[in-house]
Amino acid sequence: MKETPSTVAVPRSSDSVESKSTGDGWYEKLYHMLLANIPFSLILIDSALHVVSANRNFIEKARRTEDNTVGKRIREVFPDAILEFTQLEAKIRSVFEVGVALPGAQMTYRAPGVPIRSYFYTVIPIKTDTAVEHAMLVMDDITEKLQLSAKVRMAERHLASVVESANELVISTDPAGCITSWNAAAERISGYRSTVARGRLLAGLCEIARSKDMATIIKQMVAGGVGEFFCEINLISASGALIPVDWSFSPIRDDSGQVSGIVAVGRDLVERRALEQHLYQSEKLAALGVMAGGIAHELRNPLSVSFSAAQFLLDPTDDPAFQKECVGKILQGIERSSLIIENLLRFARPPSSNQADTLNLVTVVRETLSVLTPQAKLQKVNLIEHYAETELPVTGNANLLQQVIMNLVLNAYQAVSGGGDVSVFTRREGDQAAVFVRDTGCGIAPAHLSQIFDPFFTTRPVGQGTGLGLSICHTLVRQHGGVIAVENSVEGQGSTLVVRLPLRVSV
Repeated sequence: MKETPSTVAVPRSSDSVESKSTGDGWYEKLYHMLLANIPFSLILIDSALHVVSANRNFIEKARRTEDNTVGKRIREVFPDAILEFTQLEAKIRSVFEVGVALPGAQMTYRAPGVPIRSYFYTVIPIKTDTAVEHAMLVMDDITEKLQLSAKVRMAERHLASVVESANELVISTDPAGCITSWNAAAERISGYRSTVARGRLLAGLCEIARSKDMATIIKQMVAGGVGEFFCEINLISASGALIPVDWSFSPIRDDSGQVSGIVAVGRDLVERRALEQHLYQSEKLAALGVMAGGIAHELRNPLSVSFSAAQFLLDPTDDPAFQKECVGKILQGIERSSLIIENLLRFARPPSSNQADTLNLVTVVRETLSVLTPQAKLQKVNLIEHYAETELPVTGNANLLQQVIMNLVLNAYQAVSGGGDVSVFTRREGDQAAVFVRDTGCGIAPAHLSQIFDPFFTTRPVGQGTGLGLSICHTLVRQHGGVIAVENSVEGQGSTLVVRLPLRVSV
């Protein structure tokens, strides 16, 4: 095949191209440069439908030469199938007749030995003062654009399929927090159809007590103050039930980097909460099993006194004062035993719900320690209580907070097993209520400090601990909006763990 020249044919004088007396060489050189480098295929056609000029882009992509292109009829340059499909000859004639550019259209063209290419083409009239002298066929190769568009559409369909088939809620909002997309999982979990949810404020579908928090999160992300954010906020279902959801928020940015919306991915925690509740209850009952010896010992004392007093009453006596004293001992023993059993039952029963209430944290701690006191006596532990204030109001679930205190105190008992002090004290720290559990036991090794809240981590021998106690404490405290940490620990000298919960602000 003849080598394609770096310049292409231009209209000759016989083709009605006027020659300029001044600057002919410069203009012709510029013309050649433009035609050679323009990223379109250009073909100049006369009224007889002969090719007057073709640029290098067309010559190369059509796998032709200048000699077998310039001067040839359009029918000799393009395959018959393309001419019939596009009606290109008729369209070119209409441009000569009407003098108006042809609206753009698409054609598929395959040169010999090369893959199929797609072009967007148009025909432009080249006019003189009196008539249309030539028509220019402009062809833009859009093959890569179409392939990219197809890939984009495929990616969009794939992404849409992933979003729709996801088990998590996948929701997008505009900068104002109005819902713009609502996937199938969101419909299933919430009970709201996407047509109903779209356009509504996401914050308006959240638990009333936390709707302002949701609105604030979205506002901060739109302002650029937060990159990603994670939190738990209940969603109100169509039936009015509260659905616990673990949310993950990310900003959507436009080409300029501005936040144009928010993506919120939510995990339904209903089943997880049920499993956690079962786990918490199992762990609590296991702890009560550990305390069974101390509780039995605590019950034995009042029962023994009552039994002895009853024995004395069986013997005939004429001393009314003594009989009255025996009856009093019996009543005291029954009351004491009943109180122990009532505390035990109240502590052991599962909560009727996870509903948060206003609680006095001091009362929660006192009631928990009343159940744990017998175990302290059995293990020869000196249990010390101190309450800096009589009331520390918090919002939470009493049963779950009792479990936190119980696990921490039992761990402290274990650390000082065989004798030692365990101190439990509460105090107000700014806008937080703090509970400290301090022991004089073995302490925590520095290497273990980062692991003690991990599930199933334990330093106890096999069969003597599940490693779930502190992990459960961490989860429960976090659910209450608080933190749990090791305040101080010296190996061989004891440790202090502290739970801090937000104080309830009086309205």
